[in-house]
Amino acid sequence: MTGLRYVYAVCRPFGTPLQAELTGVAGDPPRALTHHGLVAVVSHVPERDFAEEPLRRHLEDLDWLTETARAHQGVIDALTSVTTPLPLRLGTVFRDDSGVRTMIEAREEDFLRTLDRLEGRVEWGVKVYAESEPQESAQPAQKPASGRDYLRQRRTQTRSHEEMWQKAEAFSTRLHEKLSAFAEDSRMHPPQNPALSKVTGRNVLNAAYLVPRAHSEEFVELVDRTKGEVPGMRIELTGPWAAYSFAGETT
Repeated sequence: MTGLRYVYAVCRPFGTPLQAELTGVAGDPPRALTHHGLVAVVSHVPERDFAEEPLRRHLEDLDWLTETARAHQGVIDALTSVTTPLPLRLGTVFRDDSGVRTMIEAREEDFLRTLDRLEGRVEWGVKVYAESEPQESAQPAQKPASGRDYLRQRRTQTRSHEEMWQKAEAFSTRLHEKLSAFAEDSRMHPPQNPALSKVTGRNVLNAAYLVPRAHSEEFVELVDRTKGEVPGMRIELTGPWAAYSFAGETT
């Protein structure tokens, strides 16, 4: 099959083959391109969609972007089950195999250094959401008898919200400190925008943790033990992922 080369990740040579039925972006099966002791996992993609201009337009198309990201992540997930991949950015494309080899040579030292640091490690994501107090929405507010009553109700509501957010911040800070002490490294990400994530509650912690694969079960148990510790706090654990958050400039 002819076409441009879409690059998913760089890794060291691995002996276990990927699933035979695995397909990548644009439906083409990924393959290994070995150069200088490193492996670029690539597949062919059509120039009509992945040349510079059409790719720029496609990246503004949410449906196309979702489908492409899903296929990209599917290959990364398959790699993560057999080796330690260094994921590249969505939409990393080269003209031909020679272009991929040139990229490997130019970034070889960075790739090797990062792969050494991430070898045998995976990323776990932890989010904490502060849920709105159910009593507040379930019971209708009493109609104020006067302007003074109205101001009193407003002060009470404001104080209640402030206490809830302070409690949420304190809980997420303690949790992050506990998980960071267990993990080898951690990254704090900006809170998720609820309009984009479509989830309920206020996101007060959005963090990633680098954990040795062999210790993942202990990490999961550590997170599970904190669930229900503070009423109104919802914890979401995702992973294990390839170490996107810890791959530095090469992601």
